[in-house]
Amino acid sequence: MSVRVQHLTKIYGTQRAVDDISFEVRKGEIVGFLGPNGAGKSTTMKMLTCFFPPTSGKAEVCGHDVETESLAVRQRVGYLPEHNPLYKDMYVREYLYFVAGVYRVADPARRVSELIELTGLGLEQHKKIGQLSKGYRQRVGLAQAMMHDPEVLILDEPTSGLDPNQLVEIRRLIKELGRQKTVLFSTHIMQEVQALCDRVLIIDRGRIVADDTIDGLQRRVAGQVLLHVEVQGSVAAADWQRIGGVEQVRDLGQGRFQLVADAGADLRPEVFRFAVERGLVLVELHRETFSVEDVFQRLTGKQVQA
Repeated sequence: MSVRVQHLTKIYGTQRAVDDISFEVRKGEIVGFLGPNGAGKSTTMKMLTCFFPPTSGKAEVCGHDVETESLAVRQRVGYLPEHNPLYKDMYVREYLYFVAGVYRVADPARRVSELIELTGLGLEQHKKIGQLSKGYRQRVGLAQAMMHDPEVLILDEPTSGLDPNQLVEIRRLIKELGRQKTVLFSTHIMQEVQALCDRVLIIDRGRIVADDTIDGLQRRVAGQVLLHVEVQGSVAAADWQRIGGVEQVRDLGQGRFQLVADAGADLRPEVFRFAVERGLVLVELHRETFSVEDVFQRLTGKQVQA
């Protein structure tokens, strides 16, 4: 196993930021690490990269303990934090040479050139980092994370704030890296998860609430359907649950509701009768299928950020 976590816990005062979590990530696997803000994603990643020790439990990277063998772990991990800490007054190539020196890379000129080509920084390599767009700064951050050719890449929201074109390019790069390395990355973007991940870990309030493939997550709700309803008139979310077969209701605001129902029953006629009885104007009514985002929301009770 490239990454093995057993009963890992981190406590700040009275708050359990990470609460007794266990999971494994195999070599050559791309695993998405999802959760609402404050769920414990970044805290877990910082423990795996030896930024601070766990309160209890155990974590190993490539067979090395993060507490007792932290130097060996750091040698095998490439880390891109959520807030990419770059020296903005340095030029791109200059900065990468500096990073190569920190890692004591044997042939820095060759390695820096390789990473500039791999991350698409050729046209920007002679610019100051402070002059780069966020997308190119993320590329510089990925280049520094890969400088020492680590076995494991831990990326904390590597695509945050990127435009659609930059998203496609960084996604392609992560996919390419995942063929040879182990990649654990956090994100709020569901398209990222579906495009890249072999497996998904979902954490909520410090606990792992799901560890499955994309197909596996969707099968959890395979026996259910979503009904999207939009009405004009006054009605509460709880009122919809008086319709037989409605298991859950989400109020989306402005007269829009999502009803979770058993897939074996078509409740559209019942919804129509309910609207007529309540004097509601039915603006829209259609069935939807569950997405990964829907599964995430059901497991955590929170919406994913766009």
